[in-house]
Amino acid sequence: MFHEIRFPANLSFGATGGPERRTEVVTLANGFEERNTPWAHSRRRYDAGMGLRALDDLARLIAFFEARQGQLIGFRWKDWSDFKSCLPSEDIAGPDQLIGIGDEVTTDFQLTKTYRSGSHAYIRPITKPVAGTIRVSRGGDAMVDGVDYTADPATGIIRFADAPDIGAEIRAGYEFDVPVRFATDMIRTSMSRFQAGEVPDVPVIEVRI
Repeated sequence: MFHEIRFPANLSFGATGGPERRTEVVTLANGFEERNTPWAHSRRRYDAGMGLRALDDLARLIAFFEARQGQLIGFRWKDWSDFKSCLPSEDIAGPDQLIGIGDEVTTDFQLTKTYRSGSHAYIRPITKPVAGTIRVSRGGDAMVDGVDYTADPATGIIRFADAPDIGAEIRAGYEFDVPVRFATDMIRTSMSRFQAGEVPDVPVIEVRI
């Protein structure tokens, strides 16, 4: 129930949204709190509601929505604020993200992105990398796609032809999308002007892959 197609990037540009966490907070009788979370990973929500746009843009949005059958089928989404393995101002490179350490046995490694603040870090699985953007290094050496490894853009799995040596750092750089679905079964449009219209709300929510 997932289509490997990206929501039109020109329509998602300017969308609002970002990561959401779920924290359960219990206030005790003495005023102290107990906090817990059932989620290991955050979940992202976005709203691509559009202001005044050309009717052709609205037609593309409606066609995309109908082809996904509303909330039924997932798709790719470009989060313009977070779509690279490096900082937004930098170019992706093989050493960007540490995704594993060789042990002479393991050949498959999941792409991940580490969000670090001080001595704490969160490791996010990346399951929808963008084909053609993936760069991989092993033990400091650049690897060749299709020769040293293969990359599955539908899962984010890097598979080496030979298991990396013990202690070898496996690193990767890439662009990536977020797997999402529409969070509504209805798209409301408004004809504001001649040959132009508005769609006030286009909510989407991340899905687990």
